[in-house]
Amino acid sequence: MTVTPFRIDVPEAAVADLKARLAHTRWPDEIPGSGWDYGVDLGYMKGLVAYWRDGFDWRAQERKLNAFPQFVAEVDGADIHFIHVRGKGPAPKPLLLTHGWPSGVAEFTKIIPILTDPGAYGGDPADAFDVVVPSMPGYGFSARPQRPGGTSRSVVHLWAKLMTGLGYPRFFAHGGDIGAGVTNGLGRLYDDRVIAIHAMASPFPYPADEDDPGLSDAERAYLALVKKWKWDEDAYGHLQRTKPQTLAVGLNDSPAGLATWIVEKWRSWSDSGGNVESRFTKDELLTNVSIYWFTETIGSSVRMYYESAHANIPKPATKIEVPARLFLTREEVDLCPPEFAARSYANLSYGLAPTGGHFLAAEEPELLAGDIANYFRSYR
Repeated sequence: MTVTPFRIDVPEAAVADLKARLAHTRWPDEIPGSGWDYGVDLGYMKGLVAYWRDGFDWRAQERKLNAFPQFVAEVDGADIHFIHVRGKGPAPKPLLLTHGWPSGVAEFTKIIPILTDPGAYGGDPADAFDVVVPSMPGYGFSARPQRPGGTSRSVVHLWAKLMTGLGYPRFFAHGGDIGAGVTNGLGRLYDDRVIAIHAMASPFPYPADEDDPGLSDAERAYLALVKKWKWDEDAYGHLQRTKPQTLAVGLNDSPAGLATWIVEKWRSWSDSGGNVESRFTKDELLTNVSIYWFTETIGSSVRMYYESAHANIPKPATKIEVPARLFLTREEVDLCPPEFAARSYANLSYGLAPTGGHFLAAEEPELLAGDIANYFRSYR
């Protein structure tokens, strides 16, 4: 496996082009006083786009990202970008962190220092990790897949090879959203390499039939809630699973449209109470959006939904055997009851985060880092 150092360096012409496009945004109308009822609040987005154009300093954010050691590895012919920070402690253990959508490695920038140098944050240096944070194929600074088959399952195999190539034959893994699916896949398919996993979403449960007579009342209530969530909230997912290229044309051309598509999710999926900036700064939101914009990866990122939906991956026949910690937030679609989660794991630890939402590494980095360290400690 070939590994080369990497540094983010967006051309100045691309920054200037972004500002020009933002200045020429053509806004739609809205029903007066509708707020977020129809989707995004137009007044909020106008203010955020104005800040992106006139106040946001991409170069400052670029410098912050470049403070982390970054590399590109060729894995199975694909160029995979990743952050790799060595731990500061007596015996750091390797930990793989996998992001979801619409996110990326920037989500983990606040938690990486806590995991790699816990002693500097009031923790035990013996809990230190060597942290590896890759950008999934088609996300951020990783290469965009050029042929069908770029499923979340394919990422599982790439990550196993990446970690082995980096000299980590045994490692821990954590992920949320799609990253939780990848993490669960590692636990299922690479139990000879993965020591234990920490996930923020349960895998497709075993068994998972809604008409299963063995389901508890809590499980039935949860499945009904998921069905309602899909009706109310999953329009984005249905579109990305069915017509990703149609969506990509608009979002790849309009930065205001891209920001709207992403920020609306960061608001509704976070523990923000409707005020997204109570959990994330404008700079945090726009750094994530800017990475999608400058790398032109919104299309390739949403294609993963299509690829995974059309891959005919068989339903698991057995439970995941490696030790697993399911750490859930109050985001209702992920908040399955313990007995439902236990259908997927043979050795399950189940916990609920008291605060925070879908992007927990950015919302509550100390809380998440503490739970990861506490759970993995007994498996070091």
